Amino acid sequence: MASAFQAIDRAAEARAELDAYLALNSRKSLLRFLTCGSVDDGKSTLIGRLLYDTHALFEDQLATLEVDSGKSGTQGPALDMALLVDGLAAEREQGITIDVAYRFFSTPKRKFIVADTPGHEQFTRNMVTGASTAELAVLLIDARKGVLTQTRRHSFLVDLLGIKNLVLAVNKMDLVGFSQARFDEIVADYRAFADQAGIGEFVAIPVVGLSGDNVASRSASMPWYDGPSLIEHLENVPVAAKANGKPGADNAPFRMAVQWVNRPNAAFRGYAGQIASGVIRTGDDVSVSRSGQSSRVERIVSFNGDLDVATAGQSITLTLADELDIARGDLLGAVDAPVALASGLDATLVWMAEERLVQRRSYLMKIGTQMLSASVDAIKQKIDVDTLVRSAAESLGLNDIGECRVELDRAIPALAYGDNRQLGAFILIDKVSHATVAAGMIRAVRTSTRTRAAEDDEASRIVWIGGASPARRGTLIDRLKQQLQVSGHPVFVLDGAALRDLNEDLADEPSGETVRRARSVARLLARAGVNVIVDVAGGEADAHPGKWIDADAPDADPSDDWVI
Repeated sequence: MASAFQAIDRAAEARAELDAYLALNSRKSLLRFLTCGSVDDGKSTLIGRLLYDTHALFEDQLATLEVDSGKSGTQGPALDMALLVDGLAAEREQGITIDVAYRFFSTPKRKFIVADTPGHEQFTRNMVTGASTAELAVLLIDARKGVLTQTRRHSFLVDLLGIKNLVLAVNKMDLVGFSQARFDEIVADYRAFADQAGIGEFVAIPVVGLSGDNVASRSASMPWYDGPSLIEHLENVPVAAKANGKPGADNAPFRMAVQWVNRPNAAFRGYAGQIASGVIRTGDDVSVSRSGQSSRVERIVSFNGDLDVATAGQSITLTLADELDIARGDLLGAVDAPVALASGLDATLVWMAEERLVQRRSYLMKIGTQMLSASVDAIKQKIDVDTLVRSAAESLGLNDIGECRVELDRAIPALAYGDNRQLGAFILIDKVSHATVAAGMIRAVRTSTRTRAAEDDEASRIVWIGGASPARRGTLIDRLKQQLQVSGHPVFVLDGAALRDLNEDLADEPSGETVRRARSVARLLARAGVNVIVDVAGGEADAHPGKWIDADAPDADPSDDWVI
C-alpha cells in the first residue's frame, strides 16, 4: 500500500514539474531564423551542433545519429551533425541540402525555430520559402572560400524579404588556422558588398560548426575574438513583436484577412482568420475593404473560448452586429485606417521555375487568403545579384529577380510588403501545371478611377423591387424586364424561385440571410454585364447596391431611368 502511495506522489510531482516546465516555456519569446549561404559552407552541421549543445536531442536520436554517421557520415568515426537535419536519401547521397528542414530547440532564455535552407543555386526557391517567415538570418561563409556568388544572392534575398537581423558566421575557422587576419579580410569583403547592396548592420562571428567553437560557448582557440557566441547573440537579439515581421505590430492598424466564413448553424455567422497586425476588442468598429461597409464586433471567438481582446498573430473568429456581404479573401480592418483597393501592383518577383516568365500571360495569384488571376504587364528591370547591376529585360529565368508591373483581373485590398510582410507577399502559380513559378513582394499599389467606375457600373445594373404586395412587384418586374429586352440589354430576374436551391437550408420566410445571398448573386451577375432585377419583400434601400424601387409607392413607374 505504501508503495502505491509513493507511486501516486511521484506521479503528482512529475506532473507538477511538467506543468512548471510548460508554464516557463510559454513565457519565453520565440525567434524564427534560418541558415543560408553557399554549398558546403556548413549550414546543416552548424544546426546539428546547435541542437547537440543545447541538449535538444533525446538518447534514441543520438543512438540513431551514431548509426547513421557510420553509414552515411563524412566525418570518419566522429558524429556527422549534418545528418540531424539532412534526412532525405538524396541529401545523404549527395552531401547537400535540397529541401528546407525545420527544427525546434530551446534554451533557458528563448525558444527557437530554425530553417536549414539549401545552398545550391538550383534550390534558391527553397531558400526563399524558408526565409519567408524568418526574423533573423545566419549567413555562413567558408573561411577558405570567402564571399561567393551564392553568398551575395542569399544576402540580397534576405534583405529583399525584410530580414534586418543578419549574422555573418565565418565557418571552418579551424581549416585556416583560426586566423584573425583571414576573418577580418572576409568581413571587410562582405562589408564592401553590403554597403553597395544597401544592406544594413550585421554581426560577424568566427565559428567552427563541427567542433562547436563559438557556437554555444566562447572558443579558447580564438582568444582574439571578444564578441558573443552564436547562442548568446540569438538569445539576446531583439525580435519582431508580432506576425507582420515589424516591431510594434500591436501598434499598427488592425488587419485580418478572412480565411473562412464559419457558419456551423443558422444562429452563428463568424469570420475566421489570423490577425496580421493591430489589436481588436469587442465593441470595436471594423470595415470591409472591398465594399467599404462597416459593423461592430460583437464577439471574439477563439479555440479557448471568447476573448475581450486579441492581438497580432492570434487566430480568431469575429462575429459582427450586422449581416454584411463578407467572403473568403476579404480584408477586415480598422475603420479609421482603410486599405486602398489596388487595380495593379509594382512588385519585386523572384522567378522560381525552369520555364521562363511570359509577359501578359495569365497566372494565378495567391495573396493572403485571396486567389485571383494576374499577369506581368512589364518588367521594369532585372537585378544581377552578383554585380547589383540593373538592366532591361524581356523575361525572367530561374532564380532571376526583377522589378515588375503586375496587372490584376479585379481590384483587391493590398498593402506594401514593407508595411506588412504577411499581407504584402504573394506567389504566382502556373494555371496549367499548378506549379509555383514566382514569389513576389509588393513595393507599391496602384489605384485608378477605373476601379471605382467599375463598381459604380456594377451597381447601376442592379434594380431592387421591394414592397409588401407581390402583385405590384410582379407588374413592375414584367414591365421593366420587357423594357430592357426591347432595348437589347441582357436581363435576369432574381427571385425566390431562382434562389430556391441556394436557400434550401433557410426557412421560407424572408430574412437578412436571404437578402445577403441575393445581394452576392446579383453582384456576380452584374459583374458579368447582366442587368439584374431582384424581387425582395420588404427590406431597406440602404442595405443594397444599385437602384431601390418601392412597388407600393404611388409614383413607381418603369419609365424612369432605373438602369443603364
